[in-house]
Amino acid sequence: MSILKEYDVRQTGNLELLAKQVVEGFIIGLHKSPFHGFSVEFAEHRIFNPGESTKSIDWKVFARTDKLFSKQYEEETNLRCQIVIDASSSMYFPQEAPKGQPLVNKLAFSSLAALSLMYLLQKQRDAFGLSIFSDNLDLHTTCKSSTRHLNLLLAQLDKLLDKPNLNKSTAAANSLHQISEATHRRSLVIIFSDMFEQGRDIEALFAALQHLKYNKHEVVLFHTVDKKLEEDFEFENRPYIFVDMETGEKVRLQSNQVKDYYIKQMIEFKQKLKMRCLQYKIDFVEADINEGFQQILMPYLVKRSKML
Repeated sequence: MSILKEYDVRQTGNLELLAKQVVEGFIIGLHKSPFHGFSVEFAEHRIFNPGESTKSIDWKVFARTDKLFSKQYEEETNLRCQIVIDASSSMYFPQEAPKGQPLVNKLAFSSLAALSLMYLLQKQRDAFGLSIFSDNLDLHTTCKSSTRHLNLLLAQLDKLLDKPNLNKSTAAANSLHQISEATHRRSLVIIFSDMFEQGRDIEALFAALQHLKYNKHEVVLFHTVDKKLEEDFEFENRPYIFVDMETGEKVRLQSNQVKDYYIKQMIEFKQKLKMRCLQYKIDFVEADINEGFQQILMPYLVKRSKML
């Protein structure tokens, strides 16, 4: 399900349409797959229980069915989900598209994945909020399930993609601490980030993830990368000028001169991240921006089914 091959997700006017297509395609595929048992629909009503207030009864439904059903309101949601997006400059990688293909960077992928999750959450009458961070916590909303709330978050994502944050460093650890404190009720916290912390202070990053778990939140980390370029370092063997997107620092070199060393460092970093997530009982999910969105939506459904 690689809708990325058909659309440029940086065309922000199409973000809502693309997210709906992602979700609809996923649901159709789910019904045809061995996972059809997962619920992706939600009834707007529940059976009325004797002793409850009659204010919530839907009398129109009663007139049609001769059965008492109560309307289910926002505060009766099954799940609260805080979606966290890293919007530091490294998330705008890559800045150039392969020849003949649309440009998809990590932030555009994360934004479309996040919006797709929001549509799924709303279908299931779950509440969702949005947090965005770079060198600071730029946005943190409460969790709601209304269409108005969804439209407000869509506008925030459109704004995010419309104005690139170049030369902005990552303060993931500090932002995650703030999110943990600001998210008062137990929630599912879904993070989209490459986890490239400023100064590469890995221990501070792990402490922030541990803070989320200490506050009783369930956490899923989608480690968002361009696997081909950022992990496998598949560049042509020719001179390049590599630019640090957060500091602007430039290095001129031949790609094969550093490939083996670079890959070794990336493997070590990723293994440390995986081990700490395992230690803290955080779900670590690899999210390659060159793949489709089933790698995002299916782990979410699995996690949700375990929480309810």
